[in-house]
Amino acid sequence: MKTPRSHIAPVLAGLTLKSGVNAQQLSQEIAAYLLDENRTGELDSLLRDVVAYRADKGVVEVTAVAAHELPDSVKLDIEKLVREQFKDVKQIIINQRIDASVVGGVRLELVDQQLDMTVRNKLNRFKELTTVERTAA
Repeated sequence: MKTPRSHIAPVLAGLTLKSGVNAQQLSQEIAAYLLDENRTGELDSLLRDVVAYRADKGVVEVTAVAAHELPDSVKLDIEKLVREQFKDVKQIIINQRIDASVVGGVRLELVDQQLDMTVRNKLNRFKELTTVERTAA
């Protein structure tokens, strides 16, 4: 009988919260376990569970997707937004992902939500609003 993901994630998350844990070794052991148990398809779900557990313990991770490297002032704004959303946050980790398809702005991806402040999203919303107004008239 395989161990449920709901039991594995808290153990892994707890290990990541301890100081002195070798992240590379831990990731290799997780990969080996998933390969051995033929559960590699569960990796994304398992990692989401780990990130959610860490957020419950005050370590919030946010991925900022933008076309270019974010300046420090924008990173501070992101931290402020995260602190407003998560009152008991102890640590905020901002992971940046550069995506050339993001024309401008930034998309924030958190464990259970997304805040899309990209130019493309704003243009799409504007397009929807103008289409609704034309069909209503």
